[in-house]
Amino acid sequence: MNLFNVYPLYNVTPVKAEGCYVWDEKGTKYLDLYGGHGVISIGHTHWDYVAKLKDQLDHIGFYSNSIQNSLQVELAQKLGKISGCEDYDLFLCNSGAEANENALKLASFKTGKKRVISFENSFHGRTSAAVAATDNLNINAPINLQQEVTFLSLNQIDLVKIEIERGDVCAVIIEGIQGVGGLNEGTTSFFQQLEKVCTKNEVILILDEIQSGYGRSGKFFAFQYHNINPDIITIAKGMGNGFPIGGVLISDKIEAKFGMLGTTFGGNHLACAAAISVLDVMEKEKLIDNTNEVSDYFIERIKEIPQIKKVKGKGLMLGVEFDFEVSEIRKKIIFDKHIFTGGAANKNLLRILPPLSVSKSQIDEFVEALKEVLNEIN
Repeated sequence: MNLFNVYPLYNVTPVKAEGCYVWDEKGTKYLDLYGGHGVISIGHTHWDYVAKLKDQLDHIGFYSNSIQNSLQVELAQKLGKISGCEDYDLFLCNSGAEANENALKLASFKTGKKRVISFENSFHGRTSAAVAATDNLNINAPINLQQEVTFLSLNQIDLVKIEIERGDVCAVIIEGIQGVGGLNEGTTSFFQQLEKVCTKNEVILILDEIQSGYGRSGKFFAFQYHNINPDIITIAKGMGNGFPIGGVLISDKIEAKFGMLGTTFGGNHLACAAAISVLDVMEKEKLIDNTNEVSDYFIERIKEIPQIKKVKGKGLMLGVEFDFEVSEIRKKIIFDKHIFTGGAANKNLLRILPPLSVSKSQIDEFVEALKEVLNEIN
């Protein structure tokens, strides 16, 4: 049997990882400034994380959600305290796509409506409603297109008002900072007006913080830069530091009912142990403080490179934009300089999503490597 060939792969096979580095099967060491799509939050194979998972395996790794699981309660309490979202309830699932799927379902349950407003260059996942709310026809099959989704330009509140006033919208879904789309983001004014128009028209405001959450933006959630309170917040990626887990934070506008949502594997004992460890390490090692300090340093150092036209994003969710495509730069950085970076729908943008424990010296390593690659290309 062969693997279903849907991923264009770089010829690198990691077999070991620690902190911000990975090693391939030949022993070559790579600096990881991409974290597997921003998943690695506290660093690869962090000792506390590994110890908690091993210890949990010695006790119980899985049982269904038909029984009590005290780890779920512990996770919810810690997440509420550290994020500042104690007034929300938590539903646990397995991935970001599943989190958004359940968020959209809750919005439709609550309002009795089904049309969704999303935004150009959005990415919300690859499952049925989540992919329909993703602005990429190439990954939408005909079965997904039965969903009713309207895509609007970011920061155009008048367009949002026109659509919501039609009376058939159940939800507005928006990323705190766009990930795959290329680090575009709404302004504070836009987010605040969006909250007001949704509240006025009883439309559910969903903040997709799957990539921008968990401290990556320099605050626990990117929406916290804008002083708003979404109805639903979705999380995943950095939540488990590589262990599959996702979640939906739900305001008290939405009442829980038995059978409303469900999952076989979501919130299992191993997943909760991983997620609790992530929060413990983030707090103990002050990783959000490090995110802001290293982000400021990165932005200053990157100014040394005149070919870069713009730096986008916040915290350690950054994009450096050129006026030419970066695919060749990425290849040379991986194979010649042994540094992982990311791309985006914007072909001129290099995405930087390192573990939140990344150091200034590792940023120096990247900046010097990028200078050398650009000199070689030019």
